[in-house]
Amino acid sequence: MLLAIDCGNTNTVFSIWDGSRFIGTWRTSTEWQRTADQYYVWLSTLMRFQKVEADITDVIISSTVPRVVFNLRVLADRYFNTRPIVVGKPDCLLPVDVRVDAGTAVGPDRLVNTVAGFDLFGGDLIVVDFGTATTFDVVASDGAYIGGVIAPGVNLSLEALHNAAAALPHVDISKPQAVIGTNTVACIQSGIFWGYVGLVREICARIKAEREREMRVIATGGLAPLFQQTVDLFDAYQDDLTMHGLTVIYNYNKDNA
Repeated sequence: MLLAIDCGNTNTVFSIWDGSRFIGTWRTSTEWQRTADQYYVWLSTLMRFQKVEADITDVIISSTVPRVVFNLRVLADRYFNTRPIVVGKPDCLLPVDVRVDAGTAVGPDRLVNTVAGFDLFGGDLIVVDFGTATTFDVVASDGAYIGGVIAPGVNLSLEALHNAAAALPHVDISKPQAVIGTNTVACIQSGIFWGYVGLVREICARIKAEREREMRVIATGGLAPLFQQTVDLFDAYQDDLTMHGLTVIYNYNKDNA
């Protein structure tokens, strides 16, 4: 079975793929100091607790935090006796082209989202990922990654606002009852929610205009369901887009080994 690991700036997700479906998914905070032994104790304990039995034979990793990759490699080697596939490394093959400026390093998560989006929805896509950053990945008609946009993430913006303005409280993001807030919390929630709705709508409109074609907008990431409440902002929502992309890349590498 395949252990797929998606390491983001905030959280790291471990999922076990049995060839047809994910039989277990677990999330932990991303900490580069965590050792391979600690990962294994944590993962094996959760597997036993949820009665997930899996003979892990392969591992694939996507990580936006380079310092974490070493211990994840050790985890794969020491406990699963396998050399992991690491997205973004030269020996990891991708089923799509990457067309960006020479010398540009594209985040592995963006490559994985591109692969997954093309596999599930075809080409001419804008993939909006609500993570630590809010990213927009542009997928050409043939599935190639051709660039995108990076904006501050929703929670990052809320944290920055709280830290920079002593009088403003930290609030949780939610869809406000009205645009005009009648208290401080409601004012902040309205500014963040409708501000990001406007950001997503305007950036997607400008991408479509620049590409001079219709493009479908696919949302993923933890806060995507919240913004999906807004009519016509997205054409589809896929909660496990990154994990699906990892399975596609894994199969592609196995088929072309």
